[in-house]
Amino acid sequence: MILKKHTAKTIAILTGGGDVPGLNPAIRAITIRAIREGFKVIGIKNGWKGVISINPVLPFEEQDYCITLNDHMVNRLGRTGGTFLHSSRTKADKVPLKDVPSHLKGFYKEEYNDLTQEAVKNLNYLGIDYLIPIGGDDTLSYAVRLHHEGIKTIAIPKTMDGDVPGTEYCIGFSTCVTRTIELTHALRTCAGSHERFLVLEVFGRNAGFSALLPTVGGAADRCIIPEYKVNIEQLTALMVEDRNNNPSRYSVVLVSEGASYEGGNIIYSSQETDAFGHKKLGGIGEDIGNQLKRLSPKFNNGKDINVVNQKLGYLVRSGEPDALDSIVPTAYANLAMDLILKGISGQMVCIKDGKYDHISIEAVKKDEKGESTKKVNVNKFYDINRYRPNYTNILGDPMMILTRD
Repeated sequence: MILKKHTAKTIAILTGGGDVPGLNPAIRAITIRAIREGFKVIGIKNGWKGVISINPVLPFEEQDYCITLNDHMVNRLGRTGGTFLHSSRTKADKVPLKDVPSHLKGFYKEEYNDLTQEAVKNLNYLGIDYLIPIGGDDTLSYAVRLHHEGIKTIAIPKTMDGDVPGTEYCIGFSTCVTRTIELTHALRTCAGSHERFLVLEVFGRNAGFSALLPTVGGAADRCIIPEYKVNIEQLTALMVEDRNNNPSRYSVVLVSEGASYEGGNIIYSSQETDAFGHKKLGGIGEDIGNQLKRLSPKFNNGKDINVVNQKLGYLVRSGEPDALDSIVPTAYANLAMDLILKGISGQMVCIKDGKYDHISIEAVKKDEKGESTKKVNVNKFYDINRYRPNYTNILGDPMMILTRD
């Protein structure tokens, strides 16, 4: 077979933010297609941290944050979860002084430093013609900055929360939903054996898709999402009702980590913030479990109902990708290469109206609080009286019940 040959150009790939299953299949597909089309492929390690940490004084062979990718390397690793290029939550235009790379400390001395010009210089040093960042809205929002700086960029959306604007699907979301359903069903045996409430906290800072969709799939009786504050007495009454209607006398609720009570605020496990200003969430699930137990006698003839409380956390983003997160990353990667071969940049590949497409990278926008603008449409998909998905009037909606807005 004769392979197509093009003017020798170089593509760089990086992954940023939280790891999800499906990243390695995307890296594999980009690399194999690009090499067959005559490109050189460089993997940049640790996301934006790697981009700003490259030292252009050193030869490529001595760099710690970049590696030349080849077919043999990515074929094996492409079957695994996580990202073999590693990741970080670095915000390259707001780098704390302590995190400025050692070879740059003499030039940057502010409490927070914009290292964008270093990033551009380093990408030029590597001879990068196209950059393919794979990440969520935090990672890709900085890709927009580099696009404005003249770096040719094609973005690929990923996040287990499913909330990157501009696309109906993000790499990692299907595996997250699949794992959540599997783990919830496994924990039913504990809840049923002791006739308890089962309260499971799942990821979802600003959007409740990762609690809503598993509930659609039968994982839980109720789900609590960030988009609508919960009345704890109302939830307790519903959970008691579900338990009484269950022959095994237990009931299940999924709680997004970003959920909150009526009149209350989000619960944080730490006041420290990451590079993008996000405090670490965690604890609302345990708190709701405690409140359910406290209030249960009011709705259960004066008798307590105990709780099985579990934070699913990293279990739903670990391990190998499911079928959808093996297929979509491959398709996204090849769509990205199609755009590059046409000389197109400044785009994010996406699924739009159920079909593969691309959209301006500017779609990765945030609201005035720096949060994703893509959230559950409560009026359409969430029953605020029953704290569960609304299944009516879905004709013509996306398969995963996610809008691209």
